[in-house]
Amino acid sequence: MRRKNILEDLKAEILEYVTIEEFCREDNKTMKVVELKKIKQRSRTMEKFAQELRRVARGSKYKERSLVEKFKREINRVIRRKFIEVK
Repeated sequence: MRRKNILEDLKAEILEYVTIEEFCREDNKTMKVVELKKIKQRSRTMEKFAQELRRVARGSKYKERSLVEKFKREINRVIRRKFIEVK
């Protein structure tokens, strides 16, 4: 969806990139953010989930604090409840 909007803006000369590399770099960041929004722990171990989150986050616009918040929101409900009970 975002790529289509960018291409339409480029055609309409509303948006201008200096190089194709810049366009691809920005598009890659956008795709990483979309991927991050979809990621959930589900039945993975905490370690596997953390590894996947770090892998997808590399090259995205997400800052460290945002990633920690995303991690806490998306961990398995049962595990999250256990953490709350320990406090």
